[in-house]
Amino acid sequence: MIILINAVGSTGKTLMAQRLLEKYYIPYLSIDHLKMGLYRGGKHCGFTPLDDTEAIGDKLWPILKGIIMTNIENGQHIIEGCYILPHYLKDLDVNYSEKIIPIFMGFSTNYNQQNFESKIKKYRNIIEFRKCLEERSIDELIKEHHEFKEQCLQSGVKYFEIENDYDKEILKIYDYIDAERLRISSV
Repeated sequence: MIILINAVGSTGKTLMAQRLLEKYYIPYLSIDHLKMGLYRGGKHCGFTPLDDTEAIGDKLWPILKGIIMTNIENGQHIIEGCYILPHYLKDLDVNYSEKIIPIFMGFSTNYNQQNFESKIKKYRNIIEFRKCLEERSIDELIKEHHEFKEQCLQSGVKYFEIENDYDKEILKIYDYIDAERLRISSV
């Protein structure tokens, strides 16, 4: 079984992965670390950290797909990052996809507007410090969340949207993960 966590940047993927690690005692991999390792290891990896999510995702997907398959074969794991795009999941054989708990989440326009300065920007480095290569405006962030939600809906994946209260609404995602873990372990 594997838990895949994907969302727009600064949405709480790493925080969720850390909390799941503490709850289930299973390791997690940050795709950002893989991305930067490949980039720093060889400038000929086919992307730069400044490329858009889809361009980087397309380059990373064959590697991530292999990592996902290997992790499913070898036990439990969590992978988090914004580079597992919703449509990639269709590329996995059913023997693997049925053992994946995909979490695709985002913020509503209302949440972005109400919490941009007070929470989103304030807590984006709560688990690990990351140098922000660019500073997105609230309008850019709202657009990214809207486009990501549309990608999820078009790909038919379950999408969780934080509307008002992050701490309260994120509990629904954790409950979903618990239920899916039980379902998968009983198969």
